[in-house]
Amino acid sequence: MDKSGAYLGFDFGTKRIGVAVGQKITRTASPLETIRSEKKRVRWEAIDRLVADWQPQALIVGIAYQEDGGDNPITPLIRKFCRQLEARYRLPVHNVDERLTSIESRRMLFDELNLRARGVHAFNDQVAAKLILQTWLDDHERAA
Repeated sequence: MDKSGAYLGFDFGTKRIGVAVGQKITRTASPLETIRSEKKRVRWEAIDRLVADWQPQALIVGIAYQEDGGDNPITPLIRKFCRQLEARYRLPVHNVDERLTSIESRRMLFDELNLRARGVHAFNDQVAAKLILQTWLDDHERAA
């Protein structure tokens, strides 16, 4: 994938962060990797590497809400992560409602890719990040 005009998408979790990469020109997103660590230093080193490698124009982060629109227990941690991204990289950070992305990513992995439960667990976070980023790209296209 051409790195110019890249965007990085994140599905934040306390144990894993799914990452996807996409482009505004092609309007497509692809799963990239899952950062597996509870250690903040390890997580930031991985994100530093991805930002340096891809040089994104913006960062897209899924925000977890309850079905009624209220915050989930993890929502304040996601907002903190967004503020840290913005301060650390001085890039725009956009949010996407991620209520259905984890469910949709599991369905895709089970149904379309025929992965067993173990395989789903390994890829679920990065596919959720792909769906978050794809949603933002699609919404951004409609607004243009």
